[in-house]
Amino acid sequence: MDKPVKWGATGVAAASGLPSLASIRADLARVPLARRIATIIFIIIAILIARFSWQTPITVIDGQGVKSNLTLPFFQDAERGLYDMRAAVATLLNRTVPQDSRVLLVTFTPDTQFNTKERSPLDRTTLAKALSTLDSMQPQRVGIDILIDQPQPDDQLLINALNAMKTPTWIGYATVRHNPEDMSPWQQEYLDQFLSRITNPNVRKASLKVSADGDNVARSWPEQPADLPPFLPVALSGRKGPVDYRGSIQFQAPKNEEYEIFENLPIDLFTEPEAASFMASHVRGRIVMVGGDLPDSDQFETPLTRATGLTSAGLKVHGAMLTQVLDGRLPERVGDFGLWTLALFVVLAGAFTSMVDVRPVTLSALIVGQLLFFGGAPFLFELRGIDTQGMPAFGWLAGWLLAYLATEATVKAMGSEEKRFAQSALGRYLPPDIAAMILRDPSRLSLSGERLPIFTLFTDIQGFTSLSHTIPPEQTASILNAYLDGMSDIVLKHGGTIDKFVGDAVVAFWGAPIAREDDGDRALAAVVEMMKFTTEFGSGAPERAMLGRTRIGLHYGEAIVGNFGGEGRIQYTALGDAMNCAARLEGANKYLKSVALVSDEARARIEDQSLFRPMGRITLSGRPSPIVVWEPAPQMPDDVRQRLTQLWRQFETGDRTALQDIEAIAVIHDNDIALSAFACRLREAGPGKSFELGEK
Repeated sequence: MDKPVKWGATGVAAASGLPSLASIRADLARVPLARRIATIIFIIIAILIARFSWQTPITVIDGQGVKSNLTLPFFQDAERGLYDMRAAVATLLNRTVPQDSRVLLVTFTPDTQFNTKERSPLDRTTLAKALSTLDSMQPQRVGIDILIDQPQPDDQLLINALNAMKTPTWIGYATVRHNPEDMSPWQQEYLDQFLSRITNPNVRKASLKVSADGDNVARSWPEQPADLPPFLPVALSGRKGPVDYRGSIQFQAPKNEEYEIFENLPIDLFTEPEAASFMASHVRGRIVMVGGDLPDSDQFETPLTRATGLTSAGLKVHGAMLTQVLDGRLPERVGDFGLWTLALFVVLAGAFTSMVDVRPVTLSALIVGQLLFFGGAPFLFELRGIDTQGMPAFGWLAGWLLAYLATEATVKAMGSEEKRFAQSALGRYLPPDIAAMILRDPSRLSLSGERLPIFTLFTDIQGFTSLSHTIPPEQTASILNAYLDGMSDIVLKHGGTIDKFVGDAVVAFWGAPIAREDDGDRALAAVVEMMKFTTEFGSGAPERAMLGRTRIGLHYGEAIVGNFGGEGRIQYTALGDAMNCAARLEGANKYLKSVALVSDEARARIEDQSLFRPMGRITLSGRPSPIVVWEPAPQMPDDVRQRLTQLWRQFETGDRTALQDIEAIAVIHDNDIALSAFACRLREAGPGKSFELGEK
């Protein structure tokens, strides 16, 4: 992913890959105005989706004059489906209860219809007899969840029963104004006429309404207009004053699957007065709700339907709302301020995620984590008892995704310039893995100097200048190009950065533009392979055999690393004492008769130190302090290298007998001129002293 150079370039942001606000503002200023406007428009659309995916604030009026809020196609169905899942999970996990002993349902069943030969309207004689019997059983309250909106021959019998009721009773009421789809004017006219004949003060009107959504799922409490009598569940609860609650219906599930939430007895059991003697215990002191429980009438899906496949009668839906009032379970929904805040948070999270510069695996985990959080948070809220209907869970995910994609497109456009720069600048002097990192994030390649600790390497061919004067230029170029190609491949193979070529010299370093924990080991591996390469370079090619021995210097220290040069001509390079020291170490090989010298500063940061043998303490030209140097000696047996190191340390502490042992080893390895020279320097300088080089 192409990221702007400045994003995440300093401080904690740099360490974490997070963009800073200052860098974002600076980079946005470079984005073309048209793209900037397009991105802002998409972000605004994402916020609106994350806020209004349930329904928009725009009001529309249908052909019947009914007002409703405009909804986004598909979005509302998705939100309803997710809410039903949340409500079902919360119900099955947190809202399982034993059978409610406060409420009794007395219902017309298909058997009742068969016995009475009445399907619609429900038999008034059966209802009248049952009310009289129930009244004698001393219920707390009685609610009739039936509209008497059609004339029947036995209406007077029902009126007489109602006028005789001693129990507080509420009978269903509705109006054409508030139920235009379910009632006709003549039905309301008859209902008003029927109720006007009831003179018993114990019998009062209560409004009936199950407010199902467009998919016939009962999720919410209905509107309770002020011009209607109290809502039946509220009236039966005994609660004083209106309950204008518009939240969700909190359905419950039975703890024991053998029982329903409410005891449900067929109304046929109460049509004879004799039933009072053996059914009284089921009725006494309970709220009795009378209505239909018929499979082909007044049936609604609920959020649990998706999980159980069962529908619920309108009477049972009213029963669920009744227990909500009795229990005080009337949680409020998240308000406008909270929904706007959450929408902004979600969209900004999506936008900022597209700017984060981390590894693909980390980015994938971050994206999945956010989507799981935003998708799962509403489930957690619902489990905690918060009403999440209206909480746009699907809108959050869609808004997050739109913000991410819109910002990602802008981020790529902003990074294209840096990518072109990196492609041209990195070309041939960085190893593939580092070059790939730079191309993904050009900010890793500093456009100005920065002080960094690095491993610096210098190589040079002994006597090359003289050789170049004795052979044709074409042959010189051919030999040198083959040599430099091989040396470059070694540097890049081991993760180094090629600084420059100075004639036959190779300058390279490890630790910039990207540092790795094993840079020292990589640098040592490169030195060892260079020693082998230069030894074998002349094999099979006589003209190459004319090259002198390659000398190598490796040091560790601070240098200023960055792009330096005039306008239109820059070079990524390292400057400073660390580079000079490596160059002087390379030159010191001439006097120490060695092939490669590694400073003690570099060796101390290399994990595998077994390849080194000591070359003593020397003072380089132009440096006031002596340094300890070592030579990689892969051709020497391990035990000899270790013995030399032990003896040299003894000699450094003043043990002159150790020198005799070193000289003895040098005699055994009489063809090792560097070892012999090492023994001579120790005898000349003495313990703890350094050998001073006269020139570079």
